[in-house]
Amino acid sequence: MRTNKLLSRSAQTNRLRGFTLIELLIVLGIILAIAAMVVPNLLGQQQKANIQQTKINIKNLEQMVKLYAAEHNAEFPQNLGVLLQGEIVDGQQLPPTTDALPKDAWGNELYYEWPNTKSNLSLVPAIWSAGPNKANDDGGGDDINNWSDKGI
Repeated sequence: MRTNKLLSRSAQTNRLRGFTLIELLIVLGIILAIAAMVVPNLLGQQQKANIQQTKINIKNLEQMVKLYAAEHNAEFPQNLGVLLQGEIVDGQQLPPTTDALPKDAWGNELYYEWPNTKSNLSLVPAIWSAGPNKANDDGGGDDINNWSDKGI
């Protein structure tokens, strides 16, 4: 009789110590269901944040070339390499406009064109990113630029 009491007590304590397989599977199912609802929303937000960051970088580059033009008799640079070089103007060494050119949020160089043939508003250079698909195709639909409402 004594051994039966010992066995029943040890069986009761073992039962109280752990979770059953069913309980663990239910909890795991709940966690997976929550993750399935949350993860797609987070992925969409990252894409929106990358697009917004690229728009900001395009605006920053546009401001850099406007600053360059202000210092060079309203002439925009033909290429972006001159922004990285110091120049001698009237016998004085001018510092570079910038130390590094901004890139899009996916780490790619921004495209630059002057004179602007991309839009009717050709008062400023055309600056654009290939967008999330990283393909510089005008029909891709995901390019981000400084000349259209969709682009910026």
